[in-house]
Amino acid sequence: MEKINLKEAAVFIREDLRLKTFPVAVKFLQDGTKFPEKARRPSVAMGKRIALCQGITMVRSYGWTVGLAKEDIICVPAAIAFGFSDATDPSLSLAGLFREVGFSGNNDLARKETSSMSRFKNGEIKGIILAPVEKVTFQPDTVIIYGNPAQMMRLAQAWTYVTGKRLAGECGGKVECDEYLIAPFKMQCPRMVIPGNGERVFAATQDDEMVLAFPVKCLADMVKGLREAGKAIGVRYPVTPYQNFQPELPAAHVKLGKEIGIL
Repeated sequence: MEKINLKEAAVFIREDLRLKTFPVAVKFLQDGTKFPEKARRPSVAMGKRIALCQGITMVRSYGWTVGLAKEDIICVPAAIAFGFSDATDPSLSLAGLFREVGFSGNNDLARKETSSMSRFKNGEIKGIILAPVEKVTFQPDTVIIYGNPAQMMRLAQAWTYVTGKRLAGECGGKVECDEYLIAPFKMQCPRMVIPGNGERVFAATQDDEMVLAFPVKCLADMVKGLREAGKAIGVRYPVTPYQNFQPELPAAHVKLGKEIGIL
């Protein structure tokens, strides 16, 4: 992995893409729950349990460092996916929930979907640390970036410029925290994700927002790609509209223009 200054890389990406929110660093704790001193634990700092995606919004919007363990998370499907439950068959429990709330046509289809989702085994991790990449005090496992489709386009261009590989991602419209948090960590490759329904309800994720998540080892490549991809033809964000043309006017405009000496 190419060494890179995390703060400088995060600031460059945020400014180059004019992101509305901070890129987020993610660390999975597998040996105890040793959170940074300034990490806010919702169950302690707020006296509340929250949805995991709310923690991400706090980080990317407020600039907080947030620590999450089992006792901080109230979102049932996320708790199942991240191994924070006592379910003997997590896939089956999640499938039953999907069926109960009408997200699957039948039990077999529900089980088929949940079996394909990325998950941690029960107890595989003890906690999650989330922080803005540019303020991080730990070595992250993954980085997640929220942006609009045009900003995601630039990140896709950056990735393909350096690797020659097109971005992949799966979407089911719900519990997408598994795809942008667990999948990049497990698969060690970037994932492009459309946030799900619950995240839009509880974490204020906007209609135009998408997510790119990738292992921290990919950060240097993303920076290099953003600097170079499309440089020869001036590609950047915001996309600059082409203006070197003469518009075709409506017939009524043309007629009047000729009558009064404009055209």
